Amino acid sequence: MPRVTITIPGGSPQPYRFQLDHKSVVIGRMNENDIQVDSASVSSRHAEMTRIKGGYELHDLGSTNGIKLDGRLVPYVALQDGMSVELGDVVFGFQLTPEERAVLDMETSIGMKPEPVEKSIPAAPQKFSSPPKAAAARQTALPTHGSTNGNSALLLLVLALLAFCFGMAFRFKSDTGRSWLETVLSKYVTREVSAPPGK
Repeated sequence: MPRVTITIPGGSPQPYRFQLDHKSVVIGRMNENDIQVDSASVSSRHAEMTRIKGGYELHDLGSTNGIKLDGRLVPYVALQDGMSVELGDVVFGFQLTPEERAVLDMETSIGMKPEPVEKSIPAAPQKFSSPPKAAAARQTALPTHGSTNGNSALLLLVLALLAFCFGMAFRFKSDTGRSWLETVLSKYVTREVSAPPGK
């Protein structure tokens, strides 16, 4: 679950956790918000964290003091793991687990548009001093588009398989509270044997 940490100046950090399928989190001073921040520098409805394909964005909702990234006012921020921004004088921290980063990275890679298989290449004028049969033999040696289509299908199959694996690992984590990778490693990795007593 993504972790949001709100730190008011002079106060201790307040952590909040949200599921990856949580579409919107509104932050502000009013108690109707998903995260209520008790600071005069924060507007009643200050900002909204929204889920997009492959990650999250933080949008200003027309607040008085805005969102600051590295000291600059910005209308929105594409949130990255470990990032901190300011809502007025309040620090907003954003963190992801390794499993969540893997799921979001997979979403991003699947969402990328593949390049078109066929490209139009302007034909250059050619002069053949050899007989036409030799030219025909050279043309048959050129790669066909069928092999490119096969490679694209294989790539899509691998990506779909990876997405399935990441989804299963994420579901295992949400159902059991443990990392699937750590569970597998704990079963198959040999642990050090402690030395016998007296040595």
